[in-house]
Order: sequence, then C-alpha cells, then structure tokens
Amino acid sequence: MMQKFQLTMAQLNATLGDLSGNCAQALQAWQAAKDAGSDMVMLPEMFVTGYQVQDLVSKPAFTRDAMAQVEALATACADGPAIGIGAPFLDKTGLYNAYYVLAAGAILAIVKKHILPNTDVFDEVRLYQSADISGPYRVGCMRIGTPICEDAWHSDVPEALTESGAQVLFVPNGSPYASGKMDVRMAHMVARVIETGLPLVYVNMVGGQDDQVFDGGSFVLNPGGAMALSLPLFETCIAHVEFEQSEDGWRALPGARAHWADTLEQDYHAMVLSLRDYVRKTGFFSVVLGLSGGIDSAIVATIAADALGAKHVHCVMLPSEYTSQASLDDAAAVAHALGAPLQTIPISGPRAAVTKALDPIFAGRTADLTEENIQSRLRGLLLMAMSNKLGHMLLTTGNKSEVAVGYATIYGDMAGGYNPIKDLYKTRLFDICRWRNAQHRDWMMGPKAVVIDPRIIDKPPSAELREDQKDEDSLPPYPVLDAILTLLVDEDASVADCVEAGFERDMVKKIEHLVYISEYKRFQSAPGTRLSQRAFWLDRRYPITNRWRDNS
Repeated sequence: MMQKFQLTMAQLNATLGDLSGNCAQALQAWQAAKDAGSDMVMLPEMFVTGYQVQDLVSKPAFTRDAMAQVEALATACADGPAIGIGAPFLDKTGLYNAYYVLAAGAILAIVKKHILPNTDVFDEVRLYQSADISGPYRVGCMRIGTPICEDAWHSDVPEALTESGAQVLFVPNGSPYASGKMDVRMAHMVARVIETGLPLVYVNMVGGQDDQVFDGGSFVLNPGGAMALSLPLFETCIAHVEFEQSEDGWRALPGARAHWADTLEQDYHAMVLSLRDYVRKTGFFSVVLGLSGGIDSAIVATIAADALGAKHVHCVMLPSEYTSQASLDDAAAVAHALGAPLQTIPISGPRAAVTKALDPIFAGRTADLTEENIQSRLRGLLLMAMSNKLGHMLLTTGNKSEVAVGYATIYGDMAGGYNPIKDLYKTRLFDICRWRNAQHRDWMMGPKAVVIDPRIIDKPPSAELREDQKDEDSLPPYPVLDAILTLLVDEDASVADCVEAGFERDMVKKIEHLVYISEYKRFQSAPGTRLSQRAFWLDRRYPITNRWRDNS
C-alpha cells in the first residue's frame, strides 16, 4: 500500500524578541495544518526568537524564556500534527542554535546545528556551540533528517543523515537576502538532492530585521533536482505539499510554482519590506523626510509610500537661496504624484541666525565647506524636531556611492533612523527609478503611476549647497565612481587591479582615500537595507583610525 505524508510549509515573518507573538503565529500555522489534514507543519530557523538574535541570545534569561515558550507551544499543539520550529537550546554543555520537533504534547526531538556560519553578516561561532550531527527522527511513516540552514550548504550533514536512514531532508532557514542569492541557494540545494538521492524541503523566513531582510522563496525539490513547489519571494505564505512513497522512495507531488522576479524587482521589494518592517517593529507608524527635488529623496519617498501608504509619508522641502525653482517644482511633483503630504520650511532665517552667531569667530575667513554643512545640519535639526514632536521616524536618503566616499554631512542629511537606499549604488538607483515608474505590484501601497518625473532622473545631480553646484565638481561621473567602488569595496580589489581595469591611478587613489577617511561617518550612520554581500556594516568591518593605503 502506498504511504502518504502531508507537510505544511509556514513561510512567516517573525519579530525579534516577540516570543509569544511568534509562537502565536506558529500556533495559527499549526491550526491551518490541522485543518488541512497535514502530518507536520514546518517553520523556519530560530522562529521563536526571530533572527538574527546577535548577543541577545547570550543572555540566559532570554534563552530560558524562549525554551519555555517552546514547551508551552508543545502543550498547545498536543492534538494534531507535529510541528518543527527553530529556537535556542541551552544546557550544561553550552548554547545551541536548535530545531525542535513537537508532537503529542511533548518535545519529540531537538536537532542542534552542526556547521556554524562565520562569514559576512554571520558570527555564530562566537555565540553557539557546534553540535555533533543529529540523526533523523520519525514523524508518522516518514524518517526525516533536518540540516539547519548552513548544515545544508555543505555535504557532510545531509550525507550523514542519509547514511543513518533519513528518507527526506527538511531544511529550516534564516537566510537573508542579497541580490542574486536565490540562484546560489538553489545550486546548493540541488547539489544536496543529487548527492543524497532524497527529496528536500527548504523553508526560509521572510521579513526585515534591522539591515537584513529575509526573502522567503521556500521550495521543494524531488530526487534529481526537479522543482515540485515554490513559494513567493518577500511574502508570508502557508502551503501544503503531499509526499508519496513508492519502492523508489518518497517524492513530492507537484504544487504551485511562484513567479520569482528579476534582481531589479527583488532589490526594490527588499527595500520596501525592510523599511515597512523596521518602522512597524520599532513601534513607529509614519515617516518624515526632506524632499529636495533630487533623485535620492524621490526614490526614498516612493519606497516609503509603497511600504506604508502615502498618507504616512510626510515630505518636507527645506529651501535655501541656492535651491532652484526647478528643484522645488520637482519635489512638489513627487509628493503630488505619490499623494503624500508636503510642507515647506525655508532655512534662510535659521541660517542667518547661525551666520550671525559665528561671525565673531569666522571673521576674515573665506566661506568654504563649513557654510555648506551648516545648511545641511540645519535641515537635519528641523527634520529631527519634527520627528520628535510628531512621532515620525526620520528617513535618510544617501545612496551607497555617497555613503562610500563620505559625500554626506554627518549630523545633517545623515541624521535619521533608517536609510532604505544605503546599499544601492547611484547608477543602480537610476535603473530602480525607471523600473518603478513603469511597474506596479499588488504589494506596493503607493499609486500606480509615474511617480518620479523623468526630468528628475535625467538632470545632473546636485546638493545645491552653493551657486551652480554639481556632484561632478568633486566626484567623477557616477558610472566611473560606481565601477571603481564596486572593485574597491565589493570585490576587495587593489589599486593595481583598478588600474588594470582601465581607470586612472590618480582617480583610483582619490576614491580609495575618500572611502577610508569616511569610515567614521559610516560608523555613525543609520542602518539601511542590505542588498549585497558587501554592505556597509556587518559585511565590511573596517577600523575608523587607519593610515594604511594601497600603493600597488
């Protein structure tokens, strides 16, 4: 007689630290599995706590609380399908990243992570013990092996599970998004399926946590690597997959196949979701930003409108005598197209007061960058005052190109709580703006319209802090700048590598110098959406004080 097994995959959005809320989500998924007649429901890695927990998991009271929540969940889910859920485990041998299997009101199995990632944003070696490889466990008629996230990116654990009798691999994940990462994940999981000859279920978390955003995209592979089912990217989802056993082993029956968009749309969706979750999970309901008439603030306002709804995005124009009428018109056009509230607060009065106060000290000195920065800091002061008084989170609007070379004013336009475009190079930003003007998706809360006038995209970028100022007065054209930065920052290339790629050595050295001397600014900058595997924060940890320069 052919045996069957139904699994419910719960691709859900955990809030870090909301232990009871996360378990309540798990209980709802369990109920959906019970209603569907499933044998088991599977949730992501560390779902009880949210992920990544960082040093919070080192606090024994936190981990004990999480373990108590797991025990309470086991009791609540006694009459129905088994449930698999990630949470920390602490005993006298140490602290572990673990996966609990609950059934019949008790903990059936505790699987502990064996391979601890210690690259890019991960430093699990610092936090957890590496456990011996766990064996498979039985739920109903199926023997299940569970490599936890990184355990499945290498052959050791899946092969050991197969040798010890596993009939299928259920892989819970907390895998954060980076552009192009879906292809990398798929390649690793297909390799595991081919090596073991077993079907594989990959369930990933979804949602934003500080700079990281988890993109979901869960899937099921059959032996040989054929896709049986896939879930959407960046969206919560509960799906059921049925397995049948024959003399050749278990196979998943075909299910729904989600459309996975290209990386341009994925990057945009990541910025929208991360901003939405950062605002929501930190207790805010609305945002404020300075709308300059430039492309950076325009796309940040658009991302915010798509994340929160335009009525929750408060735009402010802060003109000085250097602000052109065209910029005022462009800023107003963006706010109007989005349907976002717009206010104007000229900075001429405050600037005159500051100038007068500093006159006795600055007398006889030529105006320079100092006076430009005063304008930016006055804008930051006024926007922060609005944030404090009205309860809006202040968004910053510096792209990765500017963040890299310090083309931003600390305590000025860098002031704020979050920056969704922090890991988006300027040239990529132009592409994103054109894409958003031409596209609209159901997950966007902003209008279906051209929201960024093409003249904003096409005009020469300028901070407008002095007469007739252009970004290219002090920086190379953005295609050149971004190409050099991609080499120096994203690829860790040497100066000689950049020269070999066709760039002038003096220009490369100038950019290298700007990157190094701007480290202190990045150290104090707001967090922002991680889109690459070389984002400024956990991916790239450089000293602030550093006299070394590459003389190759």
